[in-house]
Amino acid sequence: MNTMAEARLQTQKKSSQDGQETSLWSSGFGMKLEAVTPFLGKYRPFVGRCCQTCTPKSWESLFHRSIMDLGFCNVILVKEENTRFRGWLVRRLCYFLWSLEQHIPPCQDASQKIMESTGVQNVISGRAPGGAGEGQVPSHVRKEVQRILGHIQAPPRPFLLRLFSWALLRFLNCLFLNVQLYRGQMKMVQKASQAGSPLVFLSTHKSVLDGILLPFVLLSQGVGVLRVAWDPRTCSPLLRALLKKLGGLFLPPEANLSPDSPEGVLARAVVHAALAPLGLWTGALAVLRSLRRWGCGRRVCVRVNLAQPFSLQEYIIDARSCWGSRQTLEQLLQPIVLGQCTAVPDTEKEQEWTPVTGPLLALREEDQLLVRRLSWHVLNASVASSAVMSTAIMATLLLFKHQKLLGEFSWLTEETLLRGFDVGFSGQLRCLVQHTLSLLRPHVALLRIQQGDLLVVPRPGPGLTSLARLSAELLPTFLSEAVGACAVRGLLAGRVPPEGPWELQGVELLSQKELYCQILLLLHLLPQDLLLLQPCQSCYCYCQEVLDRLIQCGLLVAEETRGSQPACDTGRQRLSARLLWKLSGDFTDSDSDDFEEAEGRYFRLSQQSRCPDFFLFLCRLLSPVLKAFAQAAAFLHRGRLPDTESGYTEQLFQFLRATAQEEGLFECADPNLAVSAIWTFRDLGVLQQTPGPTGPMLHLSPAFASRDSQEKLGQFIWQFICS
Repeated sequence: MNTMAEARLQTQKKSSQDGQETSLWSSGFGMKLEAVTPFLGKYRPFVGRCCQTCTPKSWESLFHRSIMDLGFCNVILVKEENTRFRGWLVRRLCYFLWSLEQHIPPCQDASQKIMESTGVQNVISGRAPGGAGEGQVPSHVRKEVQRILGHIQAPPRPFLLRLFSWALLRFLNCLFLNVQLYRGQMKMVQKASQAGSPLVFLSTHKSVLDGILLPFVLLSQGVGVLRVAWDPRTCSPLLRALLKKLGGLFLPPEANLSPDSPEGVLARAVVHAALAPLGLWTGALAVLRSLRRWGCGRRVCVRVNLAQPFSLQEYIIDARSCWGSRQTLEQLLQPIVLGQCTAVPDTEKEQEWTPVTGPLLALREEDQLLVRRLSWHVLNASVASSAVMSTAIMATLLLFKHQKLLGEFSWLTEETLLRGFDVGFSGQLRCLVQHTLSLLRPHVALLRIQQGDLLVVPRPGPGLTSLARLSAELLPTFLSEAVGACAVRGLLAGRVPPEGPWELQGVELLSQKELYCQILLLLHLLPQDLLLLQPCQSCYCYCQEVLDRLIQCGLLVAEETRGSQPACDTGRQRLSARLLWKLSGDFTDSDSDDFEEAEGRYFRLSQQSRCPDFFLFLCRLLSPVLKAFAQAAAFLHRGRLPDTESGYTEQLFQFLRATAQEEGLFECADPNLAVSAIWTFRDLGVLQQTPGPTGPMLHLSPAFASRDSQEKLGQFIWQFICS
C-alpha cells in the first residue's frame, strides 16, 4: 500500500503536453490527478512472478535483479550489428547471415533413454495392463519403440531450421511493425535454461500465430529449438514429414485411447517417456490459413510476455504442505441459498474445472490434485503477465458511458499500472485515444458535434457484446475492489433501497464481520477461473485483502464507535498466545479467529464526491457474470430438461440472446458466460448429472424443483448486482 501511495504522490506533476488539469475520479487521497502520458517509465511494474509460498527458491533465484532497467527489444529487427560481418553486402544479406549464426543444439538419440524409462520397463515385464510379459524378446520391443518414436518426432535438420527462420524473419517483418520482447523476462528464461533442466512452456494462446511466432522468438534468443505439438489429422503426410524435420511432434493414434484399454499401452508409455524432456506448445494449422487475412490489413505491433520460470520439482515438494480441508460448493452455499442456515462454513471451496483427459486419469488421485492446482498457478501467472491493451480500457469507458475519454483513459491507465498490472501501449495521450477508436471502429459510431468535439456511441447489438468481451480483460486489475463493492451492495440490499441517494447509504454502519461473511459468499459463488485465486491462498486472507483495497481506494472509512478502542491505537493491543506461533501454511483454523476480534470494528461508505461513480464502476465490472447467473436462474423453469450439457448450454445461450434484445443486456449474451453459469449451478447442486445413452445428461435437482427455491436462488444472486 505504501508503494502505491508514494507512486501516486510522485505522479502529481505538470504535464508538458497537456497544460490543463483534468478532473478525474478521486483515488482515495482527496487529490486531483493530471492527464499524463501512459506508460509511467520507471514506475512500470514487473508482472508474472511465480508463487512465493509454493516455490520460494525459484521466486528468489530465478529473478533478475536489474529487470526494471532492461527495457524492450524488437526481435525481428536484424541489422548489420547483429552479425559478425560488416560491409554494404552484409547490410543487404543480414537476415540470411543472421539465420546461419543461430545456435541449434545437436539432437541426441532418445531411444535408449526411453527404453530405460520406468513406464516402458513396466510394459516389458508385464506389470502394466496389456504388457507383453517376460517372454517377449527385447529386440522386438526396441523396434516397436523406435517405430512409435519415429511417428512422434524426427531429428531436426539444422539447414531446414535456418532456412525456415530466415523465411519467417522476412515474413514477420512484412506482417508486423515490431515484435516486442521484455528483456528482463527473457533473462529469467535464459537463466532457467542454463540450469540444465528441460523447459516446458505453457501458452494462453492469445493469437493463432503463437504456433510459429513463439518458437521463432525463443530460437532467436538462444533458448533452443522449441518442440511444437501438431494435430496429425489436419496435416498431409508430406507436410507432416516436413514439420517433423522442423521440430514438430505428432502423437500416435494409440496414445489417445482410454487408460483402461489394453491396446496402445506401449505407445502411451513411450509418449510419457518422450514428452518429459521436451517443451510443448500446442499449435494449429489455422495459423497458416489465417496468414492471408492478417497480411491484408495494416501492419501492427506484437508483444510477447513470459512469466517467471519455476522449478516443478520444488513445487511438487512444497505445494503439498499448503493443502487443507475443502468442501464442495453445494455443501457451502446451498443451505444458505435455500435459507436453511445463515452461518458461512469455516472451510475453503473445492472447485475443479480442469478437463479430464486420458493422461490425467492415469495418475493417482493425489497426483491429479497436484496437476489441477498447478494449472491454477499457471493460469494466475499467465493472466498476471498479460499486458492490458488500450482497446480493453476504451471498451470499459464506452460501456460505462464516460464523458471525458481523454482524462478517464489516462486515469484508468495509471490505476492499472499502480495496481501491479502492465499495459501494452505507449505514446501521446491524444494519439493513443485516436488509434484505439480506430481499432474499435466496427463496434462504435463516431459523430462530430459543435466546437470540434467527437461523440463516441457504442453500436447496439453485437457491438456491445464485443465491447463487453474486451472490457473483461480489465477485470483482473480491479477484481479485489469489484468483489468488495458487490459485497457491500449485497450487505446494503436489505437495508437501503438500491435507488436511494448515496448519502442515505453512507449512514449505515458496516461491521467488519458482516463484510467478511458477505465477501466469502460472493467468493464462493464466483467461478474459480474468474477469481484466479492461487490454491495456497486462503479465502480469509483474500477477504482481508479485499477490505484493505476498499479502505485504500477511499470507498470505506473506519468509524470509531462509542467505547471502542481507536483503530490507530496499537499500544494497548495484546497478542494472544495462539497467535504468537503458528505455521505459515496454516490458514484454516487460526485465521477464522479474526471474525471474533473484528466484531467491534465498523465502517461507513465515504462521502467524497467521486465515490458514487467509482463504486458504480466497480460493481459494473462484475455485472456481466452476475447478471448471466441471474438470467440462468430465471431460465430454470423454462428450460427443457433432461438434456445434454451442450444442448442445455445452447438453450441458455439462446435465452440470453433473446433477453439481450428485450432488455438491452448485450454484455450477458456470451456463450462462455452460459457455460460458466451451467458449471456453477452443477457444482451448487441446482443441476445434477446422470449417465445417459448418448452421454451425461443434466436434470433439475429436487432441491430446486419448486419455483420458490428458484426464486430464492435468483434473489441470492441479485443482491450483489447494482442496477
